[in-house]
Amino acid sequence: MRDPLKSTSQVIRRFFRLLCWQLLLTFACVLPQAARAAEETVEITRAYIEAAEEGYRLSAGFSFELNHGLEDAIQSGVPLHFTTEISFTRPRWYWFDEKAVTAKRTYKLWYDVFLRQYHVTIIGSVQQTFSTLEDALFFIRRPTRWVVAPRGALKAGEVYNVTLRMGMDRDYLPKPIQVNAFNNSEWRLSSNKKTFQYRAE
Repeated sequence: MRDPLKSTSQVIRRFFRLLCWQLLLTFACVLPQAARAAEETVEITRAYIEAAEEGYRLSAGFSFELNHGLEDAIQSGVPLHFTTEISFTRPRWYWFDEKAVTAKRTYKLWYDVFLRQYHVTIIGSVQQTFSTLEDALFFIRRPTRWVVAPRGALKAGEVYNVTLRMGMDRDYLPKPIQVNAFNNSEWRLSSNKKTFQYRAE
């Protein structure tokens, strides 16, 4: 005659063994995704200021890729926005740093599902059309020189700390998507702040 207690303990052990395997499989799937999410950032590959007749221009380059979630969003007609922010501050020993210039530029990327074309618009400026997503992203990664400050905004000979940041701007997402985006690592795509010095000409 079988011992009911022994049979019950065997069932419990099997249950916990199965549960452990399921947990291990879950972690095996989640950890690589988390590692990839951590790597999905924007790298500022080039950044310097040029003095020109029309003012001070930013020459910059960025490196980033869209993960599958963001690519699916684009293909479904959800527009993505990428914002570059820059500021010039001048150190002052007797008071807080002087904030001389702050500027922002936003690129809107979206896909026309009927014409099968990608569009990139610099908000308040030009629009470009591309046949592939890679071409559209290249336009965002290698932006044209941007006049970030007019002549006279900086004092010639003074040294300024220039802080630059670029990333996907989730504030522009449709409201229903925003709730999910702010709690989902797949929707985080941004650079760290890059700071360098510039002596105004």
